Amino acid sequence: MIQPSIGRIVWFWPQKEAEAPNPDQPNAALVVYVWGDRMVNLAVFDSNGNSRGETSVTLLQDDDVPNAYGRFASWVPYQKGQAAKAESLEKQLSA
Repeated sequence: MIQPSIGRIVWFWPQKEAEAPNPDQPNAALVVYVWGDRMVNLAVFDSNGNSRGETSVTLLQDDDVPNAYGRFASWVPYQKGQAAKAESLEKQLSA
């Protein structure tokens, strides 16, 4: 599990009903407040670079399954890869 912290970049998946040029593509977002490991507030940037706030957004972790309607955040693939590398290194060092 990646611990969320203020300033981290995530992908924000808006609600499917929301107006978006491509509902299958996420918006870039910045974590601005951490409620817990799976709940954050975000500054979200749309496809035109306009920003808005989204509060109490579910942050998917590990094998969490996204809901079909959207409005959740997920880690970008790079961050998932970095977390996996760090975890692997920690295991090697503790062995």
